Amino acid sequence: MNQDYYKNYYHLERNHWWFVVRQEILKQELQKIITSENKNDLKILNIGIATGKTTEMLSEFGEVTSVEYDSACAEFVRQKLNIEVIEGSILELPFKENSFDLVCAFDVVEHVEDDKKAVSEMSRVCKTKGRICITVPAFQSLWSHHDEVNHHFKRYKMSEIAKLFDLQSKVLINNYSFKILRKTYFNSFLFIPIWLFRKLIVLIPKQFIRRGSGSDFEIYKGNNFLDSILRSVFRIEKKILQKNISFSFGVSLLFFVEKK
Repeated sequence: MNQDYYKNYYHLERNHWWFVVRQEILKQELQKIITSENKNDLKILNIGIATGKTTEMLSEFGEVTSVEYDSACAEFVRQKLNIEVIEGSILELPFKENSFDLVCAFDVVEHVEDDKKAVSEMSRVCKTKGRICITVPAFQSLWSHHDEVNHHFKRYKMSEIAKLFDLQSKVLINNYSFKILRKTYFNSFLFIPIWLFRKLIVLIPKQFIRRGSGSDFEIYKGNNFLDSILRSVFRIEKKILQKNISFSFGVSLLFFVEKK
C-alpha cells in the first residue's frame, strides 16, 4: 500500500459500499462458525489489517492480535485507533505454533507470490480445532489496473484455494489436515457489470477516469447515489448467504476451514 493510498483507505474501509457490505458478510459468516461456548474468549490473529476496520469487527469475538506488513500503515493505525499493531509478514509470522483459535487473512494472500508459504504459516500458528478464514479476489479474467495498483500477484478460483490447503490430495500440508466449514464466491450479482467495466475501461485514458491511487475504489468514491444502489444489490447477496447458500462465481471468494 503506497503512502497516498492508505491515508484514503481509512475512509474507504468505513464508507465505501464494497467494504461496508463485505464487512457485514464476514461478520455474518463468522458468527456461524464461532460457538457460543467460546465466543468472546477466542485468541484471534488478524493478518494484514490495513486501516483496522476488520480488527474492530473481530474484537467482538475475542482478543485480537493485529499484524500489518506496511510499517507506515501500522503506525497510522496505532495513532488513529490507539491499538497495538505488530509489524510482520504472513510469510513469517512472529508467533509460536498453535497460538490462535481463529486466524484471519481478509484479502491478503493475493499480495504475496508464495501463497503456499502463507497458508503454511497460518496453519502453523492456528490451534488444533481452530479456524482459518480467508477471502481473496476471484477469477483472473477480472484482472485489471485495480489489481496492479493494489500489488496483487493473482486472482483465484475456488479449486486453487483448496489446493493451497491440499484439500484435493492426500498429501498433508506440514502434517496438518483441514475440514471445510464454508466456501463460496461472493459479490456475484455484480460480476458481469464489473467484468464489463474492467474490460471497457482500458479504452479510456487513465487521466479521464482514474483518481487518487488509481484503484476502482476511487472511481466510485463520492457518488452517493451509485454507492447506495451497489450497496443494496450487494446486501441481497448477504441475505442469501445467511441461508448457507453458496454462489458458483463472484468477484471475490470466501474460504473457512477447521484445522484437524
